[in-house]
Amino acid sequence: MRSSPRRVPVSASPTFASLFSGCGGLDLGFVDEGFQPTGAFDWDDDAVSHYKRNVHYEAVKADLATEHGFLSRLRPNVVVAGPPCQGFSTAGRRQLDDPRNHLLPLAGDLASRMKPRAIVIENVAAAQAGGHKLYWEQLEAQLRVGGYRTHTVKWNAADLGMAQSRRRLLLFAWRGSHDPDFTQVPEPTQRLDAVLAGVERLSSHRPVLLDPGSRLFKIAARIGPGQKLCNVRGGPRSVHTWHIPEVFGKTTARECQMLELIMRLRRQERRRDWGDADPVRMHRLKLEFGCDTRATVQSLLDKQFLCRKDDGVDLCRSFNGKCRRFRWEETACAVDTRFGDPHLFLHPNENRPFTVREAARIQGFPDTYIFEGAEKDMFRLIGNAVPPPMARRAAQILRPLFSL
Repeated sequence: MRSSPRRVPVSASPTFASLFSGCGGLDLGFVDEGFQPTGAFDWDDDAVSHYKRNVHYEAVKADLATEHGFLSRLRPNVVVAGPPCQGFSTAGRRQLDDPRNHLLPLAGDLASRMKPRAIVIENVAAAQAGGHKLYWEQLEAQLRVGGYRTHTVKWNAADLGMAQSRRRLLLFAWRGSHDPDFTQVPEPTQRLDAVLAGVERLSSHRPVLLDPGSRLFKIAARIGPGQKLCNVRGGPRSVHTWHIPEVFGKTTARECQMLELIMRLRRQERRRDWGDADPVRMHRLKLEFGCDTRATVQSLLDKQFLCRKDDGVDLCRSFNGKCRRFRWEETACAVDTRFGDPHLFLHPNENRPFTVREAARIQGFPDTYIFEGAEKDMFRLIGNAVPPPMARRAAQILRPLFSL
């Protein structure tokens, strides 16, 4: 089954062009609000083919870092852009000199060359944090020099009525005597059970249960709704590896006390000005743990629950959370490109990962949008997309500028 590109009104419709369009999440929101697409550009073959199939045929493969001379011939009313976020995202290495970071101010430069009345550029919230904010400041400055007024909003998808917590920046730039109204009234957050209701009848919904004999299934079986596999946090939402003996090996009650002591001290008693924890020194452990400290530590080293680090010991597997199982009555975290990996995310009540269609539903794609190809590529397209409901809100803000 293939979907037909969305029909858009041609007469009296403001037009828009899309840079770094991906598979069209940002564009779908504008189309739904009556804007007419006149051109979309992205370097990714899968993204372009999905855009043509589901949004509009005016999509072109182009590496905008080197191919952009043709853009100056376009005269859309609005330019929207979703340049790559990987160099800014806290989920990655966040390197200041990542070449992809330069695509953010490039998007503003390319957009302004087309002289639209309004521009919308989206990226992750961390694009305004730390040293990386210089790219955002450069983007704003060049748009203002080009005669645009600018305003940045920070939105959470949950406040827009979606079932995920996804914080994003949107930079609005516009010309003219009338300013957009950026007043935002939060909408009720949706629950996962409501968003995923009826998904079983749709395409790209092919649930695959974990193998009952696998290591991952045994871990998943221990993770309840709202919990995650996590050694570095306490509380009822964290399941520690030392509480899953069938996978990670047995521990004594005394060894568990030691591990929980280290879990607390490594974050409370900091010696470095980087990272979120420090190895714990042996003399500090002995002060609280008693005479059998050395023997207990050695046993946990042998069992690979602890490792030596610098001048102390630290937890092995010191990740903040894996195998995160969501609750039906809550929202999910941000849908990213790894949302189909059960090592990271688990279905609320089944021992399996999310399906492509479930990820698309949470991300706000319509059920008529057809995803095809390798599963990892479909998750990549969905995770990299701007949620269409968020884009729709951006379009609603700009729409009155074209009704005056």
